[in-house]
Amino acid sequence: MPDYDPTAELTWSARHPTSELQDLLLATEDVENFLQQLVGVAVTVIGGGISAGVTVARDGRPATVASSDEYAAQFDEVQYGQEQGPCLTAMRAGKVVLIEDMATDERFTQYRPRAFALGVLSSMSLPLTGGDDAVGALNLYSRRAHAFGTTEQAEARRFADEASRALTLAVRLVHHVEITDQLRAALTSRTVIDQAIGIIMGQNRCDADAAFTVLRTTSQNRNFKLRSVAAEIVTAVSKHQPTKGHQFQD
Repeated sequence: MPDYDPTAELTWSARHPTSELQDLLLATEDVENFLQQLVGVAVTVIGGGISAGVTVARDGRPATVASSDEYAAQFDEVQYGQEQGPCLTAMRAGKVVLIEDMATDERFTQYRPRAFALGVLSSMSLPLTGGDDAVGALNLYSRRAHAFGTTEQAEARRFADEASRALTLAVRLVHHVEITDQLRAALTSRTVIDQAIGIIMGQNRCDADAAFTVLRTTSQNRNFKLRSVAAEIVTAVSKHQPTKGHQFQD
């Protein structure tokens, strides 16, 4: 492997500030779309006619979630079938794996002949992290040997670092949306239950505690969830289904 030149790292940061990938993330609709855009940027940034893909672990198994072209996806899939290869090592061991010349590299004996047959002559796989819940690899492939010199390695390392930061932000945003949706559902559920309690209070001329006891007892006797019973009561009195925000799935 050529010696790493720290000065080459400046070229990427000068052309592509850290905020660019974060802006790209905010401009896309979901994480997978962001990753698809990310591999396109990687191909442009690193150059040299490479193919790029992103592998992530889903339920413990590797999967390609984004690729710059059909070749990158094929190069990834060969590794999954053999359970070995540079992208799997980068993802699982958290280290950069560089193959300068597929014809002479003696690692990955089961993967090498298949990759070579597909036209892969050199590759570079870099680990991506997105917090505790997202582990993957950025995979760069070339149809020529020694495609990843000192400058290309520095560009790729810098890009993978910034991509990991953006991916961490993406995971946090997804979690934020999930938590927000859960809170919204809980608040909406509470609103319908309160409405049902109010109806029972009016019908039975009792206080809130007694009305809640009636609601809970009905729920237990019918083996229905409390919010489902409450929604039925509200629907029966209002003569129409609750609004979309008040509908629930058990």
